[in-house]
Amino acid sequence: MTTWIRGGHIMELELQKVSYQYKDKNFALKGIDWQLPTGEIHCWLGRSGSGKSTLLELAAGLKNPTKGKVYHQGHIVTKPSNKIGFVFQEATLLNWKTVLDNVLLPIQLQREITTEDINYAEVLLEILQISEFAERIPSTLSGGQKSRVAIARALIKKPTLLFLDEPFAALDIITREELQNELLRLNKREKIAMLFVTHDVTEAAFLADQIGVISQGEISSQKKSPSWEETEINRRDTQKFREYCINIRHLLGVEHE
Repeated sequence: MTTWIRGGHIMELELQKVSYQYKDKNFALKGIDWQLPTGEIHCWLGRSGSGKSTLLELAAGLKNPTKGKVYHQGHIVTKPSNKIGFVFQEATLLNWKTVLDNVLLPIQLQREITTEDINYAEVLLEILQISEFAERIPSTLSGGQKSRVAIARALIKKPTLLFLDEPFAALDIITREELQNELLRLNKREKIAMLFVTHDVTEAAFLADQIGVISQGEISSQKKSPSWEETEINRRDTQKFREYCINIRHLLGVEHE
């Protein structure tokens, strides 16, 4: 175990010189350092094939690094912890179970469900504005509603850290922005640290306290978000936000039209 306080901030997650060599491939992740303080949202942004999803798997303990170490709350990560949650691009809900039962599934796989568990699941559905669908099956839900169920399921065990791998990539822009708003509200309400992988510049700019741009297996640049005076709902409509997005595109090597 190592200390998980850096510069006066409690580190929820820390990567130290993390490298990963793919089998039968020349591509590798090389010597990556990253610190995620408790309660913050960080985004790893990069083009397809840049290695960002693999880096997320290493951070979560789904894969082990070739070199370097990953720490969660000061403990070396060698496998997924009970203190973390996952949200992936595919909701992967069980269609023979109700929405409520899908949310409770991570608990059901470990122990008997209690009344307290059910009550908390209902609270999460209320927060995510899908409480009226509790007894529905997933095939009757829209893509955005399924994503909300997946987020509730990831939160049911009250994790301190949430990993999200392009969870809104397949959704229309209106639904995507609604869910981004929900994530910010959850972050403020529950103080959960979040590590979000995306290739969407606007999404990263809107959500993240800090952005890491990943290119060719390395973090080529980091960008801390401005101090936003505007609320999360209207931030996207400000000149300040548009200029911030242009700045991030330049870091990615994308010219603004």
